[in-house]
Amino acid sequence: MKAVVVSNYPEDIVPLLEQYGVEVIQNGAPDIVISYGGDGSLLVAERTFKGIPKFPIRDTQTSPLCKKHSHENLIKYFVSGRLQKSNMMKLSASFHGREILALNDIFIHNYNRVSAIRYKITIDGDVYSKEAASDSFGIATPHGSTAYFRSITGTIFRVGIGMAFSNSREREDHIIIPEDSIICIKILRGPAMMVADNSSDAISVDSEDEIIVCKSSKDAIVYGLKEFMCTDCRNLRHKRI
Repeated sequence: MKAVVVSNYPEDIVPLLEQYGVEVIQNGAPDIVISYGGDGSLLVAERTFKGIPKFPIRDTQTSPLCKKHSHENLIKYFVSGRLQKSNMMKLSASFHGREILALNDIFIHNYNRVSAIRYKITIDGDVYSKEAASDSFGIATPHGSTAYFRSITGTIFRVGIGMAFSNSREREDHIIIPEDSIICIKILRGPAMMVADNSSDAISVDSEDEIIVCKSSKDAIVYGLKEFMCTDCRNLRHKRI
């Protein structure tokens, strides 16, 4: 099995992978992409190696692991085929002929920090808001609901698509809609910036621009998601913080 490792600390994990028969490569087509880090490393891995299965492992330099999920145990589970495969929903944003994909979320932020953006929202052809005004507006997957969506709304969700409004004029912070919904955002007053996940590639959006967001037809394939999101590991991480 050939693997690429996406990490700031590859030297911590590569020897153990090789010990269990995983060939770590620098070039060529891998069978698996191993993200060694946190949620951000998984997002980078998915963005860089679209369509290739991922195996996320938390790094112990920043994330203590519970006894069940030591690196050696996780790698043994993976190479023996004991880790469950998950298909994770992604979002697709269409803008000026370009498609932007996101595993977590797509957010539109105000460019001028002292001025709100104003925008019209249509869901499945029906007008949801003729003119919303906020500092930012985001659309999240269930996985992404534990990130910026949660910091705005104080909630998470398990199914559907979440829409979050940061410092909204209407005092509305979020709604959850079916995952097959098609959302159209028309910018009424810009300028604004659109970002996907933790990408540094911010896209300029201006007045009269329209962005169409929906569930992507391309899922992210991830092995060991339950172990990666382990509650016991998370509790240890929070105690360390």
